[in-house]
Amino acid sequence: MSAWINQQFASLREAFNRLRSQPVAGLLNALVIGIALSLPTVLYVVLDNVQGATRQISREPQVSLFMSTDANPEDVAGLQQSLRALPEVGSIRLIPRAKALEELKASSGVGDILAELDHNPLPDAFVVTAADHDPKTLERIRNTVLRWPKVEHVQVDSEWARRLYAILRVGQALVAVLAALLGAAVVAVTFNTIRLQILTRQEEIEVTRLIGATNGYIRRPFLYAGAVQGIVGAGIAYVLMGVIAFWLNHHLSDLSVLYTDEFRLKGLTVLDLGMLLGLSGLLGWLGAWLSVSRHLWRAE
Repeated sequence: MSAWINQQFASLREAFNRLRSQPVAGLLNALVIGIALSLPTVLYVVLDNVQGATRQISREPQVSLFMSTDANPEDVAGLQQSLRALPEVGSIRLIPRAKALEELKASSGVGDILAELDHNPLPDAFVVTAADHDPKTLERIRNTVLRWPKVEHVQVDSEWARRLYAILRVGQALVAVLAALLGAAVVAVTFNTIRLQILTRQEEIEVTRLIGATNGYIRRPFLYAGAVQGIVGAGIAYVLMGVIAFWLNHHLSDLSVLYTDEFRLKGLTVLDLGMLLGLSGLLGWLGAWLSVSRHLWRAE
């Protein structure tokens, strides 16, 4: 076990020495990898922040039902009973008009003006949660209650939220596709870089094979070189993502002034950063493995 660990450290040290021997070329290759990885990383961060801002939105499909202002308590009780009889309805929450007015006074900032009104202009309302998430269920509930007496207006409250989540799902699919395509680009860049290193050391490799070196021994330093190059590229992508997020936050500050809550992009978590470094290192390792294996196969 000790001999195996020493071999790994020796191969890793040799990989660093090879990269230091050509610092400009290695840095440029890592920069290409970093730029390729920065695009899906920035899109992932934007989507993750948007999802975090919309988690407070209820995912339960709901219908808001507003009664006419001339409805009496008997009408409200009868309508509540009729709603409970519908099989599409999951739960019902009644918002009495008096309670709605008190909440409006407390939250609107114009409580003094509302207190001067001689009557309550707000209707009784019901918040109805559907039994399932099928949009057709919401449509059936709305079409049914609209025909009932004393029902003034019916609104599907969560329609815009479901559309937003659908857009976010499309964005996630786009990030996955871009990550796959640019991940293939990282493999291609590493493949070509390691191929050039093999060509410059072809005679050295042949001599090593003649004295009994195994394919694993020959392959190992190149694999570490590809992994290190991928990890450095991921670090560059993280720095670029931070610069882009800082620039976007500068412009988002003007938009946040229009809203009560400030929205700022947050960077990658420690877990996300670890996954980025590990995945990029794995892609670099894969590109190096393909390049060295191709050379060894052709040599044999």
